[in-house]
Amino acid sequence: MAITGGSRFPAGHDFVFPRGALVMGVEPVLKFQSAEERAKGLPAEQEKDKETGQLVWSVLVIDQAAERKADAAVTVKISAPHQPVPPEAIPGTDIRPAMFEGLTVTPWIDDKGCRGGHVGERHRCRAKLGYSLRATGMKTIVAAKPAPKAA
Repeated sequence: MAITGGSRFPAGHDFVFPRGALVMGVEPVLKFQSAEERAKGLPAEQEKDKETGQLVWSVLVIDQAAERKADAAVTVKISAPHQPVPPEAIPGTDIRPAMFEGLTVTPWIDDKGCRGGHVGERHRCRAKLGYSLRATGMKTIVAAKPAPKAA
């Protein structure tokens, strides 16, 4: 089968964020650093995308279509040579609507909820399907101008 674990499936912005996405901030994704490396005072390195070799940036986004408050905050990772700049806020607010370009979805199993497996204990699996979102960039959403009134 040609589909392997970690495959990135293309998905349109409107499919993933049907009511829009609000950017809250952008920061670099840092590589994991062991306690030993931290104790030595080694500087943290920024993660690089396995496919493109570019630096990886984490964009905190509010999904306006989330059904539960706990699911509203999501992360979209952008691979780029420089830190992506969030769109300008709507005047008088902190709201930064954005559209993601080149959006992909990678499904994965979140098995932190699985318990059991000990001898004589019933397995209780509350694993769920999770999604990792990546994009090639983000841009400002251009608001449609209202149509002129007919005379």
